[in-house]
Amino acid sequence: MLKTCGIPTEEELASRIPPKDRRKKGPVVMIECFQKIPCNPCFTACKRGAIQKFEDINDLPSIDFDKCNGCGLCISKCPGLAIFVIDETYSEDEATVSLPFEFLPLPREGEEVDLLDRSGKKVGRGRVLKVRNGKYEDRTPVITVTVPKGLSMVVRNIRVGGDLR
Repeated sequence: MLKTCGIPTEEELASRIPPKDRRKKGPVVMIECFQKIPCNPCFTACKRGAIQKFEDINDLPSIDFDKCNGCGLCISKCPGLAIFVIDETYSEDEATVSLPFEFLPLPREGEEVDLLDRSGKKVGRGRVLKVRNGKYEDRTPVITVTVPKGLSMVVRNIRVGGDLR
């Protein structure tokens, strides 16, 4: 499915999802990288060594989830926009998803936004908690949004301003 439409299948995603017990401990990275290409900025961005050193520059990222503290420094460094930080401990009913966002206008903290799945389909509404757009992000802002807890593995983008028709 990924090769024909750009959307990973459940089977492809299964190998990338952090273990459930790790997700219960706080924010953790999820890297939805599926193609072996010469790339390793995620490894060089990770100060904790959670993203393991690549044996070959074409390897897929490997993560030591116990070392990951969910800082998100790797999110804006991925040229494929394939890195997210999930926090399923945010509240009883909500999780947070931190994601790369390269569109204008940028949302404002506190703003309500449409939550989108991997195909761009609206799956709900969320609130922007944080917008990181400093020198470190290097023109790829990182947006943290609240999502219904059941959508933490579904939401991968947002739309500012609501439905466009």
